[in-house]
Amino acid sequence: MTLAPRVLAECGATAPIVQAPMAGAGGVQLAIGAIRGGGVGSLPCAMLGPQAIVEQAAAVRAAVSGALNLNFFCHTLPAPPDETAWRALLAPYYTAEGVEPGASPALRRPFDADACATVEQVRPAIVSFHFGLPEPALLDRVRATGARIFGNATTPDEMRWLADHGADAVIAQGAEAGGHAGWFLAEAHTPVPLAELLATPLAVPVIAAGGIVDAADIAAALRQGADAVQIGTAYLATPESLISDPYRALLGTHASGDAAFTTLFSGREARGIRNRLMHDLGPDRREVPPFPYASAALAPLRAHAEAGGRTDYSPLWAGAGAPRVRPESAETLTRRLATETAALLSEPV
Repeated sequence: MTLAPRVLAECGATAPIVQAPMAGAGGVQLAIGAIRGGGVGSLPCAMLGPQAIVEQAAAVRAAVSGALNLNFFCHTLPAPPDETAWRALLAPYYTAEGVEPGASPALRRPFDADACATVEQVRPAIVSFHFGLPEPALLDRVRATGARIFGNATTPDEMRWLADHGADAVIAQGAEAGGHAGWFLAEAHTPVPLAELLATPLAVPVIAAGGIVDAADIAAALRQGADAVQIGTAYLATPESLISDPYRALLGTHASGDAAFTTLFSGREARGIRNRLMHDLGPDRREVPPFPYASAALAPLRAHAEAGGRTDYSPLWAGAGAPRVRPESAETLTRRLATETAALLSEPV
């Protein structure tokens, strides 16, 4: 039995579940586990170069066959900003922690011709985009590979825009979702609850995202009109995720429910668990450089604190369901959710 909608089933999935592509947290082993469980396995590619993408995709395919999604960002990368004010704001933390600003980490880079050529080489079943879609010429090249194209929307207008501009499915990212809000049409981010997005009529399949961690959540989304779901936070709790131990220890606790949108860690709104930096500085500051540059100045503070078992300066992305997650393998999680969802949907409402 398969619960996967046609758009996922044709890619090799049997469960109506897409493992969210989470940069810094997801990777080869997480994608393998999700695919083995019957879902879509995703590789976050915004911080990877072409060779790394090819190697990671090959590693997934060497271990399992199924629905592989490569995810890219479509933001506009501004020129490197003046970070003087931001680093001055952080200076007391450098002093207190005894660290110095270090080399900048890899930036999240927008989808470009090199990334497109990599997609043409890898030929994944699905290519998904955050912050809109790439320019039409690049999108046409992606489509020519045979890949299904998924776009991420945070408002009804964005959902309709994506459907009108070539997306084969739309990921409806509600305000309950952890990580970066993928808004791209408006001048500013306006959180919209998932239920409101799912009430938007659309001509293409809709994949619900935001606060979904168990079978009851999945069944509710499907009954509200979603064709499938995308799950992130529940996969963070799996042993295959790449998050730090102190971050992992927060998941499934009451404390993980204390979350808010913040720009401090990247320069763009993302939903995460409140930590020392958010409590000290608030969720947003005018000194924060534009996305994706803000993370560079925080990197040495984050590394130092995490080595000591602290999350004071770490982005702790988490959705609204974080207190309800539990540790289990990615394969077990995917299979269990699919089985339990099927049972719930077979019951009379």
